[in-house]
Formats: sequence, C-alpha cells, structure tokens
Amino acid sequence: MKSIRTPRERAREKTFARLFDEFRAGAYEEVEAAARALAAVPPSQWRRGRSLPRWQALTLATGAAVAHGRGTEVLPELEALIAELEPVDVETELLRLIVRNHRTLVLIGEGRHREAEAEALDVLRGTTRIARLTSLGAVDLIALSHLATALCGQGRHEEAEAVARGNLPRARKSVLAALHAVLVRSLTGRGRYEEALAEARRFTPPLSRGDSGRLDLVTAEALHGLGRRDEAEATVRRALADCRRDLHPAHPRIREARALLGRITGDE
Repeated sequence: MKSIRTPRERAREKTFARLFDEFRAGAYEEVEAAARALAAVPPSQWRRGRSLPRWQALTLATGAAVAHGRGTEVLPELEALIAELEPVDVETELLRLIVRNHRTLVLIGEGRHREAEAEALDVLRGTTRIARLTSLGAVDLIALSHLATALCGQGRHEEAEAVARGNLPRARKSVLAALHAVLVRSLTGRGRYEEALAEARRFTPPLSRGDSGRLDLVTAEALHGLGRRDEAEATVRRALADCRRDLHPAHPRIREARALLGRITGDE
C-alpha cells in the first residue's frame, strides 16, 4: 500500500531533490543554508511527527560544510548526529553511514589516519549488512576511497594502490576523481614517479567543485619526485589557485598545497 503524502510533504521532497542536485553542482554554501532551514521545521509539521526529514536535512547540511572545507568546524555536530541516528530501520542506518563517511573525511583532513581507517572499515561493514535491503548509492565506494586515502596517510601505499585499482572500474563520477588521485599518490609514495605521472595524465574525469586542485596536487607531487622542479611548482601553484577560488580557506587541500609548494621552493 502506498503511503499518503500531503502536498506539503511532496513539496519538501522536491526541495530535497533540488538541493541534492545543487550539492552535486557545488553550491555548498546555499545548500547548507537551505538544508539547515529545513532541519529547523518542527517535527509536528512532518507526517506522524517523524524525525527522518530533519536527519536528512542535517546530513545534507553537514555534508555540504565538509565538502566546502569546514570539516573541523562541524565535527562535533557530526558526532552528535551519529549518536542521535541510532539505527531503528534501514533508512536511519543508511543516513548514519553517510554521516560517518563525512566524519571519516574530516579525520583524514586532520591527519588522524588510523582513526579514519577504522571508521571507513566499519562503514564498509555497515554497507554489507544493508546492501540487500536498500540502494547504497555511492556510500560504499566513498568509504573505499577514504580507506585508500587513510592507508596512504600511514605510508601503506601498496595497500592503498590495491584498494584504488580494485574499485576504479566501478566508481561513479562522484568518487572517480578521489579514487584516481589516491592511486596516483600511492604510486608516488612508492617512488614510482613516472608511472604516477603517466596515470595522472591518462585520465582526467569531469571534476566537481569539491575536486578543485585535487589532480594538479598529486601531479605536482609526482613531478617533484622526478626532480622537475619548475613544472612541479607551476602545477602546485595552479592547484593552490583553484583551491583558493573554489574552496573554504580552511580546506585541508589548501594546507597540503601550501606545504608542497614550500618543499618544492625550499621555503618550508
């Protein structure tokens, strides 16, 4: 039997769909503001007073903040939301896994790679539990991308390469650039600079705003490993300019680009 939805509920569903489209287009600030306004709607105005729409709105709002680069700022909110989303059904379990993916990305940005690895692995165990019950979207692939990045951050480049290579063929556009970048970084981390550079230049997927500077940054790392200082400097400067244009000043990628530029120029 189909559930009966009120006109107000149908209108809000359309609003959520529009906000997801805007999120994918990179309108992070606007999406966060609109999602927080939705989250502030009293539960009594939703069908049977359900909290799910509020949780969906907060998941979208915090995800937009993390994608923009304000992960550390919203980390306490993410952790509170994870605790609040104690699973009672598949919908809340899926939302909780999405929020935990957001938290994993924040941990990576803070250099807490062991914690990020543990969180990503636990998210993957969660996706296995509910895979037969609902569509996961890209939740499992995002967790795998975070896992590979966390492994790279611990110097476990061979493991990171295996995760990235094994999942690139099935990656969706939303995850493709991140997986590809961590593959390049894993090769650079093992001193395979020529291979890393060839991989970086072999494949350039359509990038979202959140991917700004990502590919140029890992390309510059490979060039620096090869001793091609001028090219590496020009590439990382381009990455830094793109990040400053598109991302929040607190975004971890800006910090990474500055650190790499310092190593290349000797100003670190």
